Amino acid sequence: MKTNRIAPLSGLLLTAALLTMSGCTKVGPDFGGVEKPPMPAAWPEGRADENATVSWWKVFNDPTLDRLVETACAQNLDLESAGLRILQARAALGISEGLRYPQKQTLSGSAAWSYRQERGFNSAGVNFDLGWEMDVWGKYARGIESAEATLYAGVMSYQNILVSVIAEVARNYIAYRTAEERIAYARRNIVIQERVTEMTQIQFNSGNVSELDMQQARSQLYATRATLPAIELTKMQARNALAVLLGTTPDRMETLLAKGDHTRHDDIRNYIRMSKADVVQLEEGRRSEVSMIPVAHFDPMTKIDAALLRRRPDLKAAEFQAHAASADIGVATAELYPSFTLFGTIGYNTNDILDRWVSAPKALGVSIGPAFSWNIWQYGRIKNSIRLQDAVFEESLVNYNNKVIRAVSEVSNALYGYNLTKEQLVENEKALDATVRAFNLSATQYNNGLVSYQRLLSTVENLTRTQDRYAQIRGALATNAVLLYKALGGGWQISRGKRYVSEARAKKMAERTDWGGYLDGNATRFPETMK
Repeated sequence: MKTNRIAPLSGLLLTAALLTMSGCTKVGPDFGGVEKPPMPAAWPEGRADENATVSWWKVFNDPTLDRLVETACAQNLDLESAGLRILQARAALGISEGLRYPQKQTLSGSAAWSYRQERGFNSAGVNFDLGWEMDVWGKYARGIESAEATLYAGVMSYQNILVSVIAEVARNYIAYRTAEERIAYARRNIVIQERVTEMTQIQFNSGNVSELDMQQARSQLYATRATLPAIELTKMQARNALAVLLGTTPDRMETLLAKGDHTRHDDIRNYIRMSKADVVQLEEGRRSEVSMIPVAHFDPMTKIDAALLRRRPDLKAAEFQAHAASADIGVATAELYPSFTLFGTIGYNTNDILDRWVSAPKALGVSIGPAFSWNIWQYGRIKNSIRLQDAVFEESLVNYNNKVIRAVSEVSNALYGYNLTKEQLVENEKALDATVRAFNLSATQYNNGLVSYQRLLSTVENLTRTQDRYAQIRGALATNAVLLYKALGGGWQISRGKRYVSEARAKKMAERTDWGGYLDGNATRFPETMK
């Protein structure tokens, strides 16, 4: 009798010891963060001014652009997909957290009738099986750590997509307005060349010029008209790109783009005048009349800060991905050690001749106890799995540093691009004013027979080319401002307190599947204090 009492007592003591050991150790490396990335020496350390980049598109003072950004943030399909990936990562984290509890909890039952040797038998059983692999070495704890880091990486990926969406909306809007401005200048030049052609026709009819001059005037006019379809195509492509970003159809973009406080027309009559001798003359210093491209009002040199750059969402996502890879090393390392399991079964099972069911006390069975398993001869499989995860982790660190270097390059390119394009614009404005003046002089002198038609033709060609280049440079300047803010990772902050799964979509999903509290209003919102 003494022996029978010692056996269950020793089993209980062993079970208690295993429960005490459970969760005490986490094998594998602890993630200590990424190394401080290299930054240009000219960029100061210190607290970054996030306020300068939160709603950066407002530096353009363009209500239409503001509305487009707001609509894109609410309707962009890539953002919706990113929000659903966050939801997937949350569910995956829930799976990992569930592994801390008994992994096997199975209720099973069966009933059967059999007949053999002229006798019938009944069999029936109901069993409840419990199996719990205790997390002695931290395998499941590391799995939770990896899943949690993956969730945070998904959040940062959402923010990175948001940064890109806002920047692409601004860039394509600028491309649309640039095309409009180029079209306005082209139409001006078409009217100018039509007047020049009429003037040349009169000179030809008077016998003052040859047919060659008249045909050259027409050739130039037709060539300028031919540029309009190509610019119109550029405009439509920008419009269609905006439609994709806003999650709508191109035909609905016309209404959105037509709204705004800025003047979007060009009255040619305010630009061209005729002299007393019926010579075409242009109003000088009237560039601002064709001003459709938004202008950024800011000093880019005050916006650069290394701390601000390190908070770019794509860099934070890469850091969390490295954290997840580090935790996966611990998951693989735990396989080197024995696993300890607490199991138990309680069941009611009978198997007897028909109408002779055994009594409940005889049919009831209970078993409980600890068990362990150990992969002793694994022929290097586990160690190579650890090596594989270690190499993945190291690669993630390299990828992080690579992203930092690329981010520095993007900021540098955008910064120099903005400043140098600004210098280019100043010189082009001078060239444009000089070209308008040259045209007026050549038109007057040609009408008086002082210069050849080739001189007039040259000034008309130069005017057309310079005005088109002027509009393109203005567009490039605005685009470089957008690229600078994108390189700094600006704009993601507006997601604070916002839902990453829309209310309508969450309602539809809740009607289809039991999501528990995952889709509640606050559960699908980014925190106001998110950094």
